[in-house]
Amino acid sequence: MADAVKLNWRQLERWLPALIAGGIAWTAFIGLGSTPVIRASGMAVAVVGMGMALRPMGAALALVGGLALAFSPAFWIQTGGAQSLEAPAVAATFAAAGAAAGALLALGRRPATALAVAFAVFAMIFLTVVGAPRSLRVTTVLAVWMIYLLTEGALASNVRPDEVQPAQLGFQHTFGVLLLLAVGVANDPLFILFAPAVALNLFLTRARLPLWFWGALAALIGIGVRGIVVTYISPDWWSFPAEQTPQIITHIPFMIADAWREPQRWLKLIELIIGQFTPFGLILGILGLARLSRWHPPVGVMTMTAYSTYLVFGLIYFGFDAPVLLLPLLVIQVYWMTYAVYTFSAWLRRSTDAPARRAELGAAAAFALLPILMALRIAGVV
Repeated sequence: MADAVKLNWRQLERWLPALIAGGIAWTAFIGLGSTPVIRASGMAVAVVGMGMALRPMGAALALVGGLALAFSPAFWIQTGGAQSLEAPAVAATFAAAGAAAGALLALGRRPATALAVAFAVFAMIFLTVVGAPRSLRVTTVLAVWMIYLLTEGALASNVRPDEVQPAQLGFQHTFGVLLLLAVGVANDPLFILFAPAVALNLFLTRARLPLWFWGALAALIGIGVRGIVVTYISPDWWSFPAEQTPQIITHIPFMIADAWREPQRWLKLIELIIGQFTPFGLILGILGLARLSRWHPPVGVMTMTAYSTYLVFGLIYFGFDAPVLLLPLLVIQVYWMTYAVYTFSAWLRRSTDAPARRAELGAAAAFALLPILMALRIAGVV
């Protein structure tokens, strides 16, 4: 009994910073952003996922990093509006998913299997009946939790030499990632841009998977690529001359193959990141990637791969919705930013002989200035 209570407390302690970040964001979405409750709750789930992805860096940094995502302009722009989902329909969807999970548990199936089936049932009903197709909010939620599972699996199976022994990948790190990818592609084919990072992560973690798993991954890639061609590529624009792309009105929602050659496209993407997190956030992201690639190369390479695929898309895609479509890139930017602050806290601890907790809180307090500034900007104070 005591061991069970201790285990439950550890789990609660692990989740608490992310849940606090989600609660603060949920309150801000409703109070400051005038967002319907169901929509605000979905956005808060993404903030919780961000906090969980950052949890290995410490409780304080997980809380601050989650809020940095919540108050970024591209994320915040999804607040407000009228209620697009009916509460009874959402409740019925949850009930169907819960019934599926309960039936599997009653048949003696593993909790992980029951949870995966429940998620699949919920996603299938939500995408086909309740929600709208190509929902940007669904994409954001799935992207954040994809980053969480990928980084958690990479950190567990490729630990530093001075840390504990490597752990085996869990069900959620293999089949759960495949399920997330399938639901993401069903919602928007652009989600297949995560496929290279998923395949690389499974390779780096030395996952032993059945042949049908790789077949399913290949099929998803085919479906996703076809969907991108149909949705985001127009023959009239795909081969448009690169030298003329700076004069193009950006609301044209198509990709131009040679646009990545234009310096203005790179500058525009840099401006997007600075507009989200200020120049300080851009510098932190660069430093965080550099340290992550040195301290945890598999995580650094995997996140850089996912970042690069969305970076290429951002360079060649012309559309006013580009900042929101690039939210997965911004999620990784938050991860790198937070890791930079984490390495600063480690340096502070070594150079000043400060207690680990005090160094972490000091670094997190300095980092908290960023989401506070972003929140004040949203409120119109600055």
